[in-house]
Amino acid sequence: MKKTNVLKPEIDESVFIAEGARIYGDVRIEAGSSVWFNAVIRGDEGKITIGTNTNIQDNVVIHSDMMTPVEIGDQATIGHGAVIRSCKIGSHVMVGMNATVMSHANIGDHSIVGAHAFVPYNKTFPPGSLIVGAPARFIRALNEEEIEGNKMVVKIYEDLALAYTHQKIVGYRNGK
Repeated sequence: MKKTNVLKPEIDESVFIAEGARIYGDVRIEAGSSVWFNAVIRGDEGKITIGTNTNIQDNVVIHSDMMTPVEIGDQATIGHGAVIRSCKIGSHVMVGMNATVMSHANIGDHSIVGAHAFVPYNKTFPPGSLIVGAPARFIRALNEEEIEGNKMVVKIYEDLALAYTHQKIVGYRNGK
């Protein structure tokens, strides 16, 4: 009988994983990160790497496609309902709610992808970009206040993960 390789997530013990999140396959999540309610991370067709102190918010879908990896840097925010597919997202990046970043796209460090943006296949944006629209386009360079805002959101999600971990925030589900 032929022995097959098993694709199994490697998740640092400090990572907060909320109820309902699903993580499968060749996935690596670094220290201090968080994966929120009902997010799906599927590394069944290629490796997915998520850096330190990155937050993957509720209902996000991250999927590798056709052996092309997903790389998400450190201290990034992937907003509620975003779809991330076989692309590279730098460190200190905020991907807005319901944005889609397609295969082979590359988002430079310290950038913002606006809510509902659609980043097409193979599109590359330099560091410090404000990226909006469908199809997404470079609007301008971020200012220092916007870059600091990205850092603030990361800190908020670090604090929220700690609050949930220490049961300072509890939920209600199915009558319990």
